[in-house]
Amino acid sequence: MDFLMTPLILLAILVFSMFKVLREYERGVIFLFGRFWKVKGPGIIVVVPGIQKMVKVSLRTVVMDVPPQDIITKDNVTVKVNAVLYFRVIDSKKAIIEVEDYLYATSQLSQTTLRSVLGQSTLDDLLSNREEINAHLQKVIDEQTEPWGVKVANVEVKNVDLPQEMQRALAKQAEAERERRAKVINAQGEFEAAQKTCDAADLIGAHPPALQLRFFQTLLDLSSGDGTHTYIPIPFDLFDSLRGKDKGS
Repeated sequence: MDFLMTPLILLAILVFSMFKVLREYERGVIFLFGRFWKVKGPGIIVVVPGIQKMVKVSLRTVVMDVPPQDIITKDNVTVKVNAVLYFRVIDSKKAIIEVEDYLYATSQLSQTTLRSVLGQSTLDDLLSNREEINAHLQKVIDEQTEPWGVKVANVEVKNVDLPQEMQRALAKQAEAERERRAKVINAQGEFEAAQKTCDAADLIGAHPPALQLRFFQTLLDLSSGDGTHTYIPIPFDLFDSLRGKDKGS
C-alpha cells in the first residue's frame, strides 16, 4: 500500500506545481522546449514542468535613478548631472527575447544618452530650457528602447552641480543684471517725470490763469505749514509792466 502511495503523492505534487498565479500587472512568457510559445496571464495559468518554462515580466512603471554623470557642455563647462527615468514594458515577448536584461540595458542606455545629449547643449540652455531637454532625452531614449518592448514615458533632469568658480561667476552675473534693471527703471522714472513736467509747463504757458491758480495753491500750502510768517502775493502783471519800462528806457 505504501508502495502505491508514493507515486500518487509525487503525481499530486507535479500536478499542483503546474498551476501558476500571475497578478494583474504580471505576464508570463512561456517557452516550449526552448522555443517561444505564447504570453500568458494574468490569473491562473498552467506550465508543464520539464516541457515548458515561464519567465515573469512586470508591466508596472519602473522609476530608475540615473547616476550623476560628468558632462562637458557645448560652451566647455564641466558639470555633474543626474536624472530620473520612468519606463515600463509594453511587449513582454520582446523584453525577454530581444535583450538579456532590459533593466540593466535601459540604465546603461540612459547614462550614455544623458552625456551625449547634454554635451550638445550650452550651460544656459541646461539651466533655463529644462523642459525642452527633458523632452528630447525622452524621445531619444524611447526610440532606442522600442525594439526591446520598453516604453520610456518621461525623463527628468534632477540636479545640475556647478563648480564653485562657476557658481561665483553666475552670482556676479545675476547681481550685475539686477543692478542694470534697477538703473533702467530709475532712468525710465526720471524720464517720465521730466516729460510730465514739460507737459505741465506747456499747459500753464498756454493758459496764463492756470499759473495764477498754481501760485495761490502754493501760498495755501506754505501758510498751512507755518503760522509765524506772512506771505503777500504780488500779481505777475506787475512784473510784466516793470519789464516793459526797462525795455522802454
